[in-house]
Amino acid sequence: MARKGVITIRDVARECGYSASTVSIVLNNAPLARYIPGETKTKIETTARRLGYRPNPLARSLRSQHSNIVGVMLFDINDPFCTPILRGIENSLYQANYLCLLTDAHNESHRFERYLEMLLDRRVEGLIVIANWLVTDIKLLADLTAKQVPTVIAGRSFGTENISTVSVDNEGGAALALQHLHQLGHREIAFLRGPKALSSSGQRWKGIRTFAQSVGLTVDSKRVAELPESLDANSSFEAGAQLTAELLQRGKSFTALMAYDDLTALGAVRALKKKGLRVPEDCAVVGFDDIAQASLSVPSLTTIRQPMEAMGAMSAALALEAIDAAAQKKAIPVVRRRIAAELVVRESTPKS
Repeated sequence: MARKGVITIRDVARECGYSASTVSIVLNNAPLARYIPGETKTKIETTARRLGYRPNPLARSLRSQHSNIVGVMLFDINDPFCTPILRGIENSLYQANYLCLLTDAHNESHRFERYLEMLLDRRVEGLIVIANWLVTDIKLLADLTAKQVPTVIAGRSFGTENISTVSVDNEGGAALALQHLHQLGHREIAFLRGPKALSSSGQRWKGIRTFAQSVGLTVDSKRVAELPESLDANSSFEAGAQLTAELLQRGKSFTALMAYDDLTALGAVRALKKKGLRVPEDCAVVGFDDIAQASLSVPSLTTIRQPMEAMGAMSAALALEAIDAAAQKKAIPVVRRRIAAELVVRESTPKS
């Protein structure tokens, strides 16, 4: 029967009658274990199982210099964008026998920096950051690879040359959304742009402008509004509703609206309905991301799907490759991965 409390190597040694050093060599499968008789090994291992001994992973990591822990840093766990990315990361790390140590910065830069220190103190072998706009204010990230801490940013491209990133093709995805509306015959289209601080906002706007120019479509500034910066990941719903109401008050009619992301688009749908406009009969609406709420809304939302779980899995794979390179004293590779976006047509746009 297993004893209560934490069973140590000394407990096993006392029970089976061998020295603590001999027990440690056997249970840690140290190089000297090959010189210990098989009968002795069997007795020690049997005693350890009976007592319920479990190795101390922290002590083992101190000896081996490998913790098998990857720190995963979120800025806001309430952000629906984060959840599927996190699922992809966690599943990939699990399959590679790595532990995912999760932190949530609550959209506070000082909290992010404190968590970063704590993760490094716990000897994480790598870091994956699921980024939002606040990542642009964090200066410590650029120094991490210089400290031989492999780092990957998931969900956003990032200007530094020192950190690997995994992001969606924002420019191509936005062009795909506008192409869909154009093919449906829409020419008077309103746009809710993302905050200027976000690189993804600029990339999506570039995709819109490039496609519009290619087909001779006019983008009227009176049909364009911009989301404000906010620490609340869910604030874009209310902002989308408010900005759409303001666009309607400008007197410039539009038959379709393209939003920066899904929450903004869902807010736009609410504002349109409050004004007595039907979606999609009076105004078609397109979002971006394909969060869970997009398929559950009424009407369900046509959107550009980011393969978020795949982005998480790819981020984990890049982190593990970098960890392996660091272990072999090789240069940590810096990789830029961009995944294609996909148009998902639902009820908020009429069938072509």
